[in-house]
Amino acid sequence: MNAERYNLVAVTGPTASGKTTFAANLAGMLDGEIISADSRQVYRNMDIGTGKDYQDYMVKDRVIPCHLIDIAEPGDRYNLYKYQRDFISTWKDIRSREKVPVLCGGSGLYIAAVTRNYLLFHVPLNAALRKELEQRPLHELADMLRSMKKLHNKTDVDTIEHAVRALEIEIFYRKNPEIVREMPVLNTLFLGIRYERTEERRRITERLQSRLKQGLVDEVKRLLNGGLAPEELIYYGLEYRYITLYITGKLTYDDMVGRLNTAIHQLAKRQMTWFRKMEREGTVIHWIDGALPMEEKLQIAMQLYS
Repeated sequence: MNAERYNLVAVTGPTASGKTTFAANLAGMLDGEIISADSRQVYRNMDIGTGKDYQDYMVKDRVIPCHLIDIAEPGDRYNLYKYQRDFISTWKDIRSREKVPVLCGGSGLYIAAVTRNYLLFHVPLNAALRKELEQRPLHELADMLRSMKKLHNKTDVDTIEHAVRALEIEIFYRKNPEIVREMPVLNTLFLGIRYERTEERRRITERLQSRLKQGLVDEVKRLLNGGLAPEELIYYGLEYRYITLYITGKLTYDDMVGRLNTAIHQLAKRQMTWFRKMEREGTVIHWIDGALPMEEKLQIAMQLYS
């Protein structure tokens, strides 16, 4: 096995595809450790709603280490920049111990941010510059930005607020050319787990029912009783949004379950749309049928890795 062919294995797929169990078993075979790529599992005390199935990390009577879970408090706004920063330090640590980093999750933007070298240095706010720029019309701000760089993202100039921030970032980098994010050079093997559409739908609905039985509503109540305002909790994703609406009397229980189930199915579609976009842009994702026995899925992965 040429272990240096890849210095990162990324396991992804839509929600409820069983990617965590697969990634843990693969990490066990590779003497690896998992780095979570889930934008919500970073929060403590948000366990059932974010799908922290800790038993999935138990492989042959040992626990596979998993990083970047439970690292932020509810109420925090953990973001892409913080994730990229934390990923870099975690990846370096795992590699320094001669283990194999296995990235696992369905947050496509998080995965892309660390595997495609996004530059996400946290640019501080510049009050004086903002005050000056906010006096100018949008078309003038757009022209200024175009004179500095090629515009790939149209949202940079769709509002004065966005244009001012884009200019603030560009001007900061020009004044601080020494700032370069130290992104590791990653040779990534991308593995995707997915099911046939009918089976995927069944798994999503079944998992939601299971989580409701596990006490998902009570988890949301505890977070609200712990001091999070309903409008804050709604920020943290579908389960917390719809159950908060139920708890605050804006939805009946049956309406909540139905709308939440539909929303999760729609999320799975959006996730696959993101992965297809990655593929169109050159990322090779080796898709593995989730219905295969675990041994066969692992055999396919090991053949690709070797």
